[in-house]
Amino acid sequence: MSPYVIEADGGSRGNPGPAGYGAVVKDASDGQVLAEAAEAIGVTTNNVAEYRGLIAGLKAALELGGDGAQVAVRMDSKLVVEQMAGRWKIKNEGLRPLAAEAGALVRRLRVTEWTWIPRERNKHADRLANEAMDAAAKGLSWKAGGTTASGTTASGTTPSGTTASGTEAPGTDASGGGAKGTQTAPKAAKTAPKTAPKTASKSARQTDLLDAGDISELSAPTASVATAQQRATRTKGTGTGWAPPTRVATSLLLLRHGETELSLERRFSGRGDAELTPNGLAQASAAAARLSRDPYRLDVILTSPLKRARQTAEAVAQQAGLEVEVYEDLREADFGAWEGHTFTEVQRRWPAELAAWLADPEAAPPGGESFATTARRVQAAREELVERYEGKTVLAVSHVTPIKLLLRDALLAPLESLYRMHLDLACLSLVEYYADGPAVVKSFNDTSHLR
Repeated sequence: MSPYVIEADGGSRGNPGPAGYGAVVKDASDGQVLAEAAEAIGVTTNNVAEYRGLIAGLKAALELGGDGAQVAVRMDSKLVVEQMAGRWKIKNEGLRPLAAEAGALVRRLRVTEWTWIPRERNKHADRLANEAMDAAAKGLSWKAGGTTASGTTASGTTPSGTTASGTEAPGTDASGGGAKGTQTAPKAAKTAPKTAPKTASKSARQTDLLDAGDISELSAPTASVATAQQRATRTKGTGTGWAPPTRVATSLLLLRHGETELSLERRFSGRGDAELTPNGLAQASAAAARLSRDPYRLDVILTSPLKRARQTAEAVAQQAGLEVEVYEDLREADFGAWEGHTFTEVQRRWPAELAAWLADPEAAPPGGESFATTARRVQAAREELVERYEGKTVLAVSHVTPIKLLLRDALLAPLESLYRMHLDLACLSLVEYYADGPAVVKSFNDTSHLR
């Protein structure tokens, strides 16, 4: 087991918006907290804040263990974990310098593990990030155990990173902006830092716009898609990067593909490459006609790589005058051995496995992919898409499982809610991701264009 565990997180109340990060280093043998770091970093994106959290955690681990120290890194940012592990390419040019900085630190350590963890298992780092952002919003500075008035970063610690006795505080850095601080406990003593007051979690941050009393945009009809691309003017904060609520939204239109022979016969259809039936092509054309009119002003069309989705997307693109971009993570879940079978056939041949699959999102079909695994893939895709296409109207042509997962994620619903959703072929749903935090489901399983 690695001697140290780094847990890091970052958040942006707006994406981009006022942002901060948090990082904690623990003893891998007993979970003892050895160091904490947090900083408010002005206006930036979630992914930038998450990378900054990772960098702070790596620096703190180096302070504790020196070059060659073994560490395991755990974060709830799929994007950062997969990019640092070398499994995903870094497509956002703005993240490359941060990835390079993190990589330089990694080369001085011995990283034995890059692990994505659910948000609920990353509460400590999430809390630290929130503390830093909350402090900056009040003009204060973060410190372990609470915040202080601007001008001090921790008890007995000056903003320059030195203690009252003149000794440099481990892990502090006088450069950069925002409220910042690192608290390192001596390893031998393993003294735990003070318990910080509980603050809002990442999920609670989604209510920021509602808390501000600005709910008019949330209750607007679907026709607001056309205006969602208009950016509101922001008033700059007073040195903290804080700004008033805005109404910038990224509109994600979710279109399920049209009918295939497998869907007509109600057979499991996952990675198989079925084509649209003549009726499916007509459904795609009806969706295309609708999406070519106001209020739908599409900027981008993305599609699953599977043929039935591509055919549907191409019908829309032809009428909208846009190109289609294939996006791998919009593909359907892999149903493994059940592919092409009816529900009754599966029930007869795999009764125990089917019962488990219907009861537990972590259960997978034989040789297939569980809903939980698919959810992690789709969540990472959503994070990337919302950042890449901020403020735009994006059509994503996909399948029943990924669309359900995106809707479930927007509603902050448990994974089990998938079992309580129904989506028709060629249906349209809409989620809007607002700059101040909340995701809002504007429509669900709309098939009015097929009537």
